[in-house]
Amino acid sequence: MAFEWSQYRCNEFYDELLAGSGEPRPAARRLLEYLRGISPKDLADRRLAADLAIKVMGITFTVYSEGKTLDRAWPFDIIPRVIPRTEWERTERGLKQRVNALNQFIQDIYGEQKIVKDKIVPAEVLVDSVNFRPQCVGVQPKYGVWAHICGSDLVRDGDGTVYVLEDNLRVPSGVSYMLENRMVTKRVWPELFETTNILPVDDYPAQLYDTMAALSPRPGDQPNMVLLTPGIYNSAYFEHAYLAQQMGIELVEGTDLFVGDDDCVYTRTIYGPKRVDVIYRRVDDLFIDPEAFRPDSILGVKGLMRAWIKGKVGLANAPGAGVADDKVIYAYVPAMIKYYLDEDPILPNVPSYLCMDDKQRQHVLANLDKLVVKPANESGGYGMLIGPRASREEREKFRALIEKNPRNYMAQPTLSLSTAPTITDEGIEPRHLDLRPFILSRGESTYVTTGGLTRVALVKGSLVVNSSQGGGSKDTWIVDLEEEAAQSQSQGPAGQAQTQRGGR
Repeated sequence: MAFEWSQYRCNEFYDELLAGSGEPRPAARRLLEYLRGISPKDLADRRLAADLAIKVMGITFTVYSEGKTLDRAWPFDIIPRVIPRTEWERTERGLKQRVNALNQFIQDIYGEQKIVKDKIVPAEVLVDSVNFRPQCVGVQPKYGVWAHICGSDLVRDGDGTVYVLEDNLRVPSGVSYMLENRMVTKRVWPELFETTNILPVDDYPAQLYDTMAALSPRPGDQPNMVLLTPGIYNSAYFEHAYLAQQMGIELVEGTDLFVGDDDCVYTRTIYGPKRVDVIYRRVDDLFIDPEAFRPDSILGVKGLMRAWIKGKVGLANAPGAGVADDKVIYAYVPAMIKYYLDEDPILPNVPSYLCMDDKQRQHVLANLDKLVVKPANESGGYGMLIGPRASREEREKFRALIEKNPRNYMAQPTLSLSTAPTITDEGIEPRHLDLRPFILSRGESTYVTTGGLTRVALVKGSLVVNSSQGGGSKDTWIVDLEEEAAQSQSQGPAGQAQTQRGGR
């Protein structure tokens, strides 16, 4: 007996697959028609098949718990999230606009600081920024691009509006899971890729390779590129190894590299030193070069900053890009877009309150039970206060933290995050989710992934989607409804058997 979808209730939340009436949204119609026709046993079997595929493929993530590192299988829900192509095209334009402004901001901040002089961004925001790197002042990376890889988190509110929640410009992670999610989904639902026009995602490794290759100081030659990882105990090590393998480049640690007397970077090989042209670094700024930053770092390469500043090696992302990866700086991005591009933002920010402002801080302190409070530079969902779900003791703790260091905190209203049908032990239920697309910048050209990594809060009622805190993920389908309609018209009654031309 098929699952009774009439039992599914998304309540007051915007659901990604079903409208308030319970009818499928147009882009999800074929998916839901199929799901309504299969038995609970078939659904359970496919869920098991996905779990087995994840284990066989070795898709893991690392969590830190009680001083230990634990490798866990990637939590994955087999019901995809679906977005129509027309909506996605607007989102894509908004992301390109945003990253363009952010790159111009970073270049300006390490240069003339016009945006500060013109009083668009307060000087004290930068003075107290833990991610501002004085070592980068005066540096002009190739194409003026600092954040070559950006992961911006998007959420949808109850009225259907898509907001940018935050921008990740230091070492954004998660794209490997986006790619693996698609591979697993194709194993679980191969028939759906024959009947639905799902746009492909598998060109990302090639796009990343081209982005890195464009940074080579020796453009006439085949670049030698490497991915610099902190090592096997890093939470994102699976991704580091995966991307290096997909791009066909070497995965290295700091001890594998050295800077020569000519200020070029070399990798140690059994045949002798081999020059490195571009490094995709997955090591934080403060650890990449003990000569420039922390002298006790064993993760980086002594002299790497010197080599980069002299143009002898390309680094993605550039050191110092994290100055824009600050939840306080985030509040000024709409103003940046207007200032640098003379355009209105296509994608809005979530309304934000900066605790460094006296008036806004008083509002936050008076409404801690209604707001989400975030530290400026934490990631992974750590260090947050979700006011409506917090205890009085937790709110008082945050009150003290804010009053002690107001620059380090900002607050936002609690959004009614959209939901999507998700398989649970109790059946198919709505769960909250977000979306992390990845944007690649290389001068005149900007690439945005087709969709991105959909993260889902597997705990009922939870708004925390991070895998380290119990979250999971879904495959993200960008569906071309116009192409489907054209194919159906051209094929007539045979349109039901149409073949899908993308979806890889």
